[in-house]
Amino acid sequence: MPLNFEKHAQKGNKFLKELAEKLGDKADTAKAGCLLRAVFQALRNHLTLEENFQLLSQLPIALKGVYVHGWIPSKKQEISRKKIDFIEEVLKYADGTSLHSVSDIEKGTKEVHTILKTLKQYISQGEFKDMEAVLPRQLKKLLRESLYNKTLTINLIPEK
Repeated sequence: MPLNFEKHAQKGNKFLKELAEKLGDKADTAKAGCLLRAVFQALRNHLTLEENFQLLSQLPIALKGVYVHGWIPSKKQEISRKKIDFIEEVLKYADGTSLHSVSDIEKGTKEVHTILKTLKQYISQGEFKDMEAVLPRQLKKLLRESLYNKTLTINLIPEK
């Protein structure tokens, strides 16, 4: 079977357009791509190597490229187990700064929810359950909120 890069690019572009629309501006695929890349960067820091590869195996080829771009699996990141820190990590990857206001965190949380929910079309329920199993409690909650349409909760006071 020959490789058809046009088909893979079309799937990737379709996903970006859909994501941009769900994020509120269907014309801004650059922002959607930047946020998708940032969520992938943060997510892979929190998943085990095995779980990263299981997730990666379910993504379309175009999204696989985004997922692995710049990734050095042997380089361990210092990570927090708190939801707000995960959102700040995504925002830092997206905009290059670590100073974010409360409204940035609220908007970032909604964007992360939208991205995870949009990815649901490519990732099996079983894989999401596997991801959930290895994530810290607060990140499990973030994943569940995204996938199961639960009320978006933004708790800026750290949970114990």
